[in-house]
Amino acid sequence: MLIEQQHLIHPTALVDAQAQLAEDVRVGAFSLIGPDVIIGPGSVVEPHVVIKGPTHMGCNNHIFQFSSVGEACQDLKYKGEPTALKIGDNNVIREGCTLHRGTVQDNGVTRIGSHNLLMANVHIAHDCIVGDHVIIANNAALAGHVRIGDYAILGGFTAVHQFCHLGAYCMTGAGSVVLQDIPAFVLANGNTVKPRGINLEGLRRRGFTAEVLAALRQAYKIIYRQGLTLEMALQQLRPLAAEIGEIELLINSIEASSRGIIR
Repeated sequence: MLIEQQHLIHPTALVDAQAQLAEDVRVGAFSLIGPDVIIGPGSVVEPHVVIKGPTHMGCNNHIFQFSSVGEACQDLKYKGEPTALKIGDNNVIREGCTLHRGTVQDNGVTRIGSHNLLMANVHIAHDCIVGDHVIIANNAALAGHVRIGDYAILGGFTAVHQFCHLGAYCMTGAGSVVLQDIPAFVLANGNTVKPRGINLEGLRRRGFTAEVLAALRQAYKIIYRQGLTLEMALQQLRPLAAEIGEIELLINSIEASSRGIIR
């Protein structure tokens, strides 16, 4: 650790000599950073944060107080094997979040992308993959092996069953319990979660055109309102995908489902 960096690390913080922190990383009082931790430039670790490794973090991440990052997972099959947590750039990780490393039963890595907001007390379990520009609201929890697509939004207290896939731009309401996969662009809520339409307001805010929104609404009706089997619905959607790329993304999210989609 460079001598010039010492003034950015509070004297009560414990930073292992094997940790690799960029020169401008700030570490607050009583935080603990273990070996095999890499933290990129521009990052801030607030007081009372614990970061264990192997954990690799990119640039400009801000971790708020009382978060636990890179801890061993809660899976009873985990026996101390070397696994990792990898975090991208420009993430905000608010108070009390718990982010666990992966397991050898999967790929051994939990991955969190870039430009994400994890609000207070969010839990991300072992082997999850979270994309970019995702918002996960307070007290939401992902079980192991969950995948979250880019720009998805999870309402507060959402609980996601292990191995579920939530597609890009989908949204769940507060208190949702997710037991099956949610296709891209779909708005869902409830216990257990039910489809409620296309995430229109969220897509408008992201700049989707009226043409694309109309196509997605039509696709939703084909999947959910016409009494078709899923394969019949996909057959009707494929010609639309040639003209509207977002329909292809919707189809791909359905075809990639391992637990079946909510219907």
